[in-house]
Amino acid sequence: MVRFILVALSVILFLIFSIPILIVEWLLGRSNPDKKNRQSMAIVQFMFRYLLWLAGVKVTVRGQENIPADTAVLYVGNHRSYFDILVGYTTVPGLTGFVAKKEMERYLLLRDWMRNVNCLFLDRKDIKAGLKTILEGIEKVKAGISIWIFPEGTRNCNESELDMLEFKEGSLKIAEKSGHPVIPVAITGTADVFEAHIPFIRPARVIIEYGAPIYIKQLEPAQRKFAGEYTRKVIYGMLEKQLEERKTWR
Repeated sequence: MVRFILVALSVILFLIFSIPILIVEWLLGRSNPDKKNRQSMAIVQFMFRYLLWLAGVKVTVRGQENIPADTAVLYVGNHRSYFDILVGYTTVPGLTGFVAKKEMERYLLLRDWMRNVNCLFLDRKDIKAGLKTILEGIEKVKAGISIWIFPEGTRNCNESELDMLEFKEGSLKIAEKSGHPVIPVAITGTADVFEAHIPFIRPARVIIEYGAPIYIKQLEPAQRKFAGEYTRKVIYGMLEKQLEERKTWR
């Protein structure tokens, strides 16, 4: 329980005492949006690394060489925990915004930091609004800002990481329409930090692996038609290998 209190308190204090920083970042964004983006990203990454340290999370990162250095990408990952976001943000090499559910906009200050790091808020009930969010994502990727999406649509609470929910096909439209690559991401161990024993936060070993780029337009017609399912199978294979490795840790 001590770790939970420390993490929760750190988040609350950060949000409160960062109000002057938000004001400075807002002013900076009016004259130099790129600098604002990079400064905000650096601040959030620093805070997330601190929270992971407080939680006792040890992260093993693999496959970063698969992330193109010369273009933005669409990260597509499995989703088991709130800590997926912390691990993702602290291991990506460039500007990256996550696609979050629209309900997150109700949280004052948190939503402002999310906007500062290029997060998009998706209304899962309104098709027209959802399409607008996808179009915003396409524009961000074209502008050099990568986007991260969890195609399962919500956190997967099944017992096994392999028992992923169905990937929503429309979630890969950002990559398909922009022509930018999909980077499949497999994460194991994050649910062991918190979700497996709420409300306690416990130390855990997390593996995050970035797979080889997938260019949707280069897939076979049948694969291209169901690019979400194709990517899901790729991530499934990556998860299988991670789970086999984890068996040797015990």
